[in-house]
Amino acid sequence: MVYTCKYKSPIGKILLAADEIGLTGLWFEGQKYFANTLPDESISQETEILTEAKKWLDVYFSGEEPKFTPALHPTDSTFRQAVWQILLQIPYGKTITYGEIASKIAEMQKIPRMSAQAVGGAVGHNQISIIIPCHRVVGTNGNLTGYAGGLDKKISLLELEHIDMSGFFIKV
Repeated sequence: MVYTCKYKSPIGKILLAADEIGLTGLWFEGQKYFANTLPDESISQETEILTEAKKWLDVYFSGEEPKFTPALHPTDSTFRQAVWQILLQIPYGKTITYGEIASKIAEMQKIPRMSAQAVGGAVGHNQISIIIPCHRVVGTNGNLTGYAGGLDKKISLLELEHIDMSGFFIKV
């Protein structure tokens, strides 16, 4: 069974979802792919996992780096899972490019190269935004491109982490 609850963040309302194993979704209301992995039947009820995720968000939105991660249970293809594991390794307050992730995936798969666009698709379909920090992924040369929650939220999250925004620009 999947359980859901809502969280009111400083930059918008968030829907959280979890099963018995871990968090399965974290979406900003109205974002691209909103609740696209949420099953038709879910129960609106806070569970221990959802409470832990809300505590993580409280710490994060207070401007601190959370020192714990709630149990996570994202589901999708092996490729997307591999990309999301790399996202989890991006340090708080740091960014990485789609190309750098593509190079890491190519190395893991022992292939000569991986498409940054394929990585972008996996990053864009991240089901547990913020905690799996897809907002820390930027385009080559500092392009702030692509964020399912909206570029305004991506900028807010990067600023919250005290990332120097002077080298970034929005690609329209």
